[in-house]
Amino acid sequence: MNSAIIIILQYRLQSNYYFLMKLLRFVILNFLILAICFSCETEKTDINPEEGIIIETLEAYQELDVSYGSDTNQTFDLYLPENRTTNTKTIILVHGGGWTSGDKSSMNYIKDLLLQEIPDLAIVNINYRLADANNLAYPMQINDITSIVNHLKDKQLEYVISDKIGFIGTSAGGHLSLLWSYAFDTESKVNMVCSIVGPTNFTDPEYLNSTDPTILGLISSFGLNPTIEFLEEVSPYHQVTAGAPPTILFYGGQDPLIPESQGIDLSLKLQDLNVKEEFVFYPNEGHGWIGVNTLDTWAKLKLFTINNL
Repeated sequence: MNSAIIIILQYRLQSNYYFLMKLLRFVILNFLILAICFSCETEKTDINPEEGIIIETLEAYQELDVSYGSDTNQTFDLYLPENRTTNTKTIILVHGGGWTSGDKSSMNYIKDLLLQEIPDLAIVNINYRLADANNLAYPMQINDITSIVNHLKDKQLEYVISDKIGFIGTSAGGHLSLLWSYAFDTESKVNMVCSIVGPTNFTDPEYLNSTDPTILGLISSFGLNPTIEFLEEVSPYHQVTAGAPPTILFYGGQDPLIPESQGIDLSLKLQDLNVKEEFVFYPNEGHGWIGVNTLDTWAKLKLFTINNL
């Protein structure tokens, strides 16, 4: 009788032991599943290459006067959007000033419009070294843009951005934006470029035959008595190829500095090369404009940027 009781007790103890082990495994497994789910939600990792990879939920970030060289003018302002990913593209703003003057602050109105209306872009608003009697505009200013692009490439993981860029430049900045995009983008990273009243062709008879001291002074930023070959080297019109990025151009018919042929001729050449382009001409405007045409310019530029960058 005692032996039978002992056997029954042993059986019950073993059953309870196996039941407790199964229960313990069940609890541990569920705990691990919950931990994994919580971790995934916290990190918000997305491995879809089309959407980019989000390492974590990122706040918007702003840093002014980031240095990219030893000169005081070698700085830029950086604006990174919230929730950016490795697919976030960057627009680079290039100010005008006849290659000898100007400041990135003059592009703040475009920067503000981009922040408000295309908030998923990163923005880099740049200064560059200015030309004087001892420092010619070319290749110095093109080299500065190259340094900025290389800086963005080196900081790509830190900034959490893609390597795709676009340019918006005004006047001399429009010229530099076109020239870099057409002749110096060796890795084909530029998705779009915009020139607002930027010179495109220094071999244009309107320039070569000009006696206007203002125009002659501007061209002298590239050196005294430059050769035709050199003028072609610094002219986007002569450097553009079929591999150029989509281009949008804005020009005025009453511009005292930029003949209307500068925009028209480049537009026609882009068409001949089958490069996507949009040419906007305001017959009664000069070297810049305000009012209704400013709204029209932004509406067209915004749509072009969204569709191409």
